[in-house]
Amino acid sequence: MLFVAGALAVLSGLFYAAAHHEIGSFGVTMCQYGSTFCDNPSWVFVGAILAALWGTFVSIR
Repeated sequence: MLFVAGALAVLSGLFYAAAHHEIGSFGVTMCQYGSTFCDNPSWVFVGAILAALWGTFVSIR
């Protein structure tokens, strides 16, 4: 689950960069298919935080 949290955190950064036109044509494609997440990259980041909390909660040590 912590891997998922890390992946979501990276995706949040990519959506943020795509929304600010910082990653070129790849960002245009990302915003074409995920316009909601380009408008609100914080939603993906909140998902990353929740996944990290859940992963920490259920981890077995």
